[in-house]
Amino acid sequence: MTWGPATGRWQRASTWRAVLACLALIVLACPAAEAQTLTGDRISPLRGGLFQPPNSDLRQTSDAGSDDTASDSPTIAPSRIGSIPTYGVSAAAGAGDTGYDALNRKRKKPKPYPGTPKPKQPPGPGNFVAVPPPPPLSVPPSSTANKPPVAPAMAGSVEGQPARRRLKRDDDPFGDVGNYVGGFLVKSAVELWGGYDTNPGRFNKPKGSAFYMVSPEFVAASDWERHSVIVDLRGSFTGYGRTFPPGVDNSGQPVVSPVPTNVDRPDFTGKVDGRLDVTHETRINSELRLRIGTDNPGSPNIQAGLEKYPLYATTGGTAGIEHDFNRLRVSLDGTADRTTYQDSRLTDGTSTPNDDRNFNQYGAVARASYDLLPGVRPFAEVEADTRVHDTRLDRNGFQRDSNGGYAKAGTSFELTRLLTGEASIGYAARSYADPRLNQLTGLLTSASLVWSATPLTTAKFTSITSVDESTLAGVSGVLTRTYTFEVDHDFRRWLTAIGRFTYGTQDYQGSTRSDKIYSISGDLVYKLTREFQIKAEVRRDILASNISGAGSASTVVMLGVRLQR
Repeated sequence: MTWGPATGRWQRASTWRAVLACLALIVLACPAAEAQTLTGDRISPLRGGLFQPPNSDLRQTSDAGSDDTASDSPTIAPSRIGSIPTYGVSAAAGAGDTGYDALNRKRKKPKPYPGTPKPKQPPGPGNFVAVPPPPPLSVPPSSTANKPPVAPAMAGSVEGQPARRRLKRDDDPFGDVGNYVGGFLVKSAVELWGGYDTNPGRFNKPKGSAFYMVSPEFVAASDWERHSVIVDLRGSFTGYGRTFPPGVDNSGQPVVSPVPTNVDRPDFTGKVDGRLDVTHETRINSELRLRIGTDNPGSPNIQAGLEKYPLYATTGGTAGIEHDFNRLRVSLDGTADRTTYQDSRLTDGTSTPNDDRNFNQYGAVARASYDLLPGVRPFAEVEADTRVHDTRLDRNGFQRDSNGGYAKAGTSFELTRLLTGEASIGYAARSYADPRLNQLTGLLTSASLVWSATPLTTAKFTSITSVDESTLAGVSGVLTRTYTFEVDHDFRRWLTAIGRFTYGTQDYQGSTRSDKIYSISGDLVYKLTREFQIKAEVRRDILASNISGAGSASTVVMLGVRLQR
């Protein structure tokens, strides 16, 4: 027995001899074991001590990544000789914790928009993910070009952010915006023109003159949920730089001029439309109107020897009711108008009255329309009126009181916003109190069409037929038809060209006279801002008559500016 200091017990001597024998064997086996790799087939999972179990994270593996494959050489720790030591804090350690990281480190996910549900996780491996098709070749380069960065909230790229409502595209980026006054949207403008007219008096022998023109405009429309009021006032004044005094004959006596010596012309058109919504199906419509003007230059109604054109004024109103019976709409309106003329001032200092041209007109209009298709509404309209003059006989001894009316049928339509408007055809007739005056009859045509040929080009067609009064002896009246075709083209949003052609006929019933009117013009509009525009116009007017010496021609050149609000 021997004493064991490590164990503190008495041990047998044979035990120590066995331990010494084992240590000798281990020392002799070290050279062979040094050339082997510790793999799973040589380490028992039940053995502990200094050896790690086969599933340990610290266990050495082979080069092929398999624990069962032997390595050709032992694994040696990498050397630090020649490597650059790393001190302090790593690169980009102070950067944000979201977004892109050049070091390919894990980043936090961006925070969703407040109040939105948690976004779904992206599909995992094996799940089908729809791949959007490539953009078409027609995509303009500007849509994919490099652009300045935009804040995520403005670009709408924040995850969960509600879609931003895009503003409606402005169809007229240089149009007047107007101002709100109470419950009305008010727009105003004024145009100032200057130019030259080769024949302002529409003489058979032209005499030119420079001129200026001032044209104010005012429009106010209500912005109410129900009912409606629209005020539209437009006027102009054209002043010429010279007068046209009458000549003298061979004896020195003044010759009576067929046109006034002063050809300045004012013009005004104003109306106020009102609509009262009684119920959803019933409305009360009304209109007040005022028209101020003069006879057109070259008209046979103009007296000889005038100092200036006499003004006339037509005031009137309309009131009626309109009701919808499902798709059927029926309306009935009553009209009343009065036309008065100024006294004519002559070049000799005297004046003559025009009371025989003053008259009142009373009438009624019935209209029925049916909503046949979306945007297509055919209609039928019938009108009857009577005209009562202030004097029983006119200057030539004829009774001008008359009864008349018209009947027409047509349709209003809106075809995919490319063709909109209204067109109708009918028949007009007027009978006079004087049996010497023939009944005035004729075809009635009216149209107002707008064709949007392209986003940059618009074509318009307008047709108007009217029955006008006349002072000529034996002439019942004048049946006037006017057809206007216009094309507008935008070279740029700020540069517009307008071409216009007008053809008209004037049939003096009861006389052999027949006039034809031709007018062709070209306009150019340069829009600097919403408030300021520059305009130019060249126009050619021709009056062709079957009466010798009654025809005329004129060329007008104008340049002006437009100020609008």
